[in-house]
Amino acid sequence: MFSPIKNTKVYEQVMDQIKEMIDNGVLKKGDKLPSERDLVEELQVSRASIREALRALEVIGLIECRQGEGNFIKSSFQDNLFEPLSIMYMLEGTNPGDILELRKIMEVEAAGLAAKRITDKQLADLKEIMERFENCKDEELNAMIDKELHYKIAECSGNVLIFNILRTVSLLVDDFIKDARRLIIADQDKKKMLLLQHKDIYLAIEMHSSVAARKAMRQHLDYTNKYSKMI
Repeated sequence: MFSPIKNTKVYEQVMDQIKEMIDNGVLKKGDKLPSERDLVEELQVSRASIREALRALEVIGLIECRQGEGNFIKSSFQDNLFEPLSIMYMLEGTNPGDILELRKIMEVEAAGLAAKRITDKQLADLKEIMERFENCKDEELNAMIDKELHYKIAECSGNVLIFNILRTVSLLVDDFIKDARRLIIADQDKKKMLLLQHKDIYLAIEMHSSVAARKAMRQHLDYTNKYSKMI
């Protein structure tokens, strides 16, 4: 399973072996790592080197330490993406329009991929979300369903990077998205337009038309981003 380590910078080699096992699929998200004692025996290194490697892996966000349970490969890496992106957002003087532009690029492509790759089960799930969105009268809950719908489309793209990065990017401009939505739903005609746009996106995906799905998503985001710029 592991290979004995004999060279210098021992903790880095311990890290490399664990990362290689993840790359090879031996270790997966949520898997528990062997105990420190077992790692010491298998790798034939000191406990100090094992602890140093585990600390470093925790710092870079690859593993998490659960008190009294042990060390686990992280199940979600969304937080790992959020922190560096939010720091860059602040330090580089990025404006919300840049983030909204990136979000649009990703969501348009995600819709196109979803139309091509969506499974029957995913389509049924998407339809159920769409029906809840259409029938919900509580605006706060409706906003949450709106977000759920967009995330589900990203998930149906079949590209885990698009899904995770899009969720992270959306968090950065969450307040702008919410405020833009409030401006839209304050007017009944605009509110109806919002619903129709989501229906168009869903129907295009249901027809497995990537071209129509991209077009519908682009039109929807052009519409909502217009109101984001008013804030």
